[in-house]
Formats: sequence, structure tokens, C-alpha cells
Amino acid sequence: MRWLPLVGVAVAAVAWQAISLFYPPFILPGPVLVAGRFWEKTVDGTLAFHASVTLAEAGLGLLGGTLIAVVAGYLVAKSAVLERLLSPFIVASQGIPFIAVAPLIFIWFGNGLPAKVLLCALIVFFPVLINVAAGIRAVPQPLRDLFAVNMATRLQVFAKLEVPSALPMLVAGFRVGGTLAVVGAIAAEFVSSTRGLGFLISQGNSFYDTPLVMVSVLSIMALALAFYAAAGLLGKLHF
Repeated sequence: MRWLPLVGVAVAAVAWQAISLFYPPFILPGPVLVAGRFWEKTVDGTLAFHASVTLAEAGLGLLGGTLIAVVAGYLVAKSAVLERLLSPFIVASQGIPFIAVAPLIFIWFGNGLPAKVLLCALIVFFPVLINVAAGIRAVPQPLRDLFAVNMATRLQVFAKLEVPSALPMLVAGFRVGGTLAVVGAIAAEFVSSTRGLGFLISQGNSFYDTPLVMVSVLSIMALALAFYAAAGLLGKLHF
């Protein structure tokens, strides 16, 4: 039944084209018009350029946020005192819309690539941290006792017990973090940028170029799906 998703996409495209006939193109362009704009922006290199910018921001943010979250999640899982100390700040940080924090980050760090990467990393940090901490805590106690009886070192416990046990949860957090990193990159580009898919959406919106907006949105969806699929592939390769 692998062909069923393709059937669903085809049916949606036909329905979209039919509905678009009742509206002007600047309100709802049909898939044929959007495909034409996609080809135009692909041929002249515009789409590839802006997509590569967003990909770099999201990829670096995902990598940096994940590395920090893995370390912090492990420490939180191993120390109840540290968990009680940090959890109020970690949870409270998730109640603040990142689009509201973005202007402050740009004021403090400028509006270049580092600021956008930082914003992406902040969005990625929380879900990965939670998954890593949960994975470390989920290690069965009998296995820990077995390693203790065999006088395993801390490094052996970490490498041969805790990491394999926490990896599925880490991959799950990485999947969520990948899609959120793309969201962070787009949010940053909305606030302050002259490049990237978020900038392309703003540009299309300013000129009522709805086909360009839809091309950008579909490209964002493709990037998010690519990150999600890459995380799943990582998990399969390990196991």
C-alpha cells in the first residue's frame, strides 16, 4: 500500500485545482500556476539559494541545540538537585513565544547567522533534553544492578547501557527538534533577514505574489520532512 500516499496527494491536487478556478490567482493559485513558479525560481537559482540559507540555519541550530541538550539531559537525569534547580527555568522558557524572543536575540547578537542559529538551538533544546532525561531514567534497575555486580566502570555503564537505552528516545527528540529547528529558522527570517525561505514568503506577501508564497511554504514543508526522515534513518542505521 505504499502507493496510497501518492493517490492522496493526487486527489488533493485535483481538488485544489478545481477549487482554485473559483478564485483569482492572488487569493488561491492552482497547483499548475504554483508548479510554474516553482520551476521558474528553481531554474534561476532563487529557490535553491534561499532554501540553502534556511537549511544552514536550521541544521546548525539542530546540531548545536541537540549537543547541549544531550549533555544537560544526562546531567539532569543523574542529579535530582540539578533537576529541581533547572526545571523552573527550562519549563518557563517554553511558555515564551520564540517570535517574541527573536527581537531580543537580534539586539544582543546582531541579525547575522549566529543569532538565527541560536534561536533554532533554543527551540530544539527543550524536547531533546526531555527525551534524553527520560531515556536515561528508563534504564531498568536490574540491568544497572547487573553492571554493578560485574564491577563495570562509569564509562562502561554510560557507553554500553545508558547510551543504547536512551538512543530511541534521543532519536524521537531529534525528530521533533528537526521540524522545530525549521520553524525557528523561518521565525528568525520573518523578524530580520534579507535571505532565506522566510524572507521569500515576506517578499511574496508584499507583492501579492501568492504562488511564490506557496512555493516557499511547500519548500519549508519539504525541509521539515527531510529533517524528520533523516532522524528516522539515523535510528535505523544504529539498530
